[in-house]
Amino acid sequence: MESIDIKEPAILIRLNKTFEPKMDRNVLFDYTRGRWKVKTERAKKAKYGIAVYKGIIQEVYEIEKWHKAGTTESSRKPNDRPDLNSTKSLEGRYEFTGKLASEEIRKKYNQKSVKHYFVKGNANPINYVNV
Repeated sequence: MESIDIKEPAILIRLNKTFEPKMDRNVLFDYTRGRWKVKTERAKKAKYGIAVYKGIIQEVYEIEKWHKAGTTESSRKPNDRPDLNSTKSLEGRYEFTGKLASEEIRKKYNQKSVKHYFVKGNANPINYVNV
């Protein structure tokens, strides 16, 4: 798998607990964009939210704006994963609104390895790059 260095301001978001290879595009977007404990000042500087599964980029989204978790429309339902979707679990978390990144950016990054950005033993699903 080809390794790539991210050049743009981005947030790598590991979806190791929720990703499924045949996941619906909208569901993948909702799980990528939302309900994370982020440092809002750093997160606001990121242009892209990047879905990562087992160190491989699955999709790239252009971030438009950050919101408190649970305040934007989402396909995620509270009973899908109560540990991730309950009102209590949303406290202190954020989600972004946005859209698929340009075809040029997606072709550049999709299915490339970013394993080198994650230190072994680091359980944090969020990794800031160039912000």
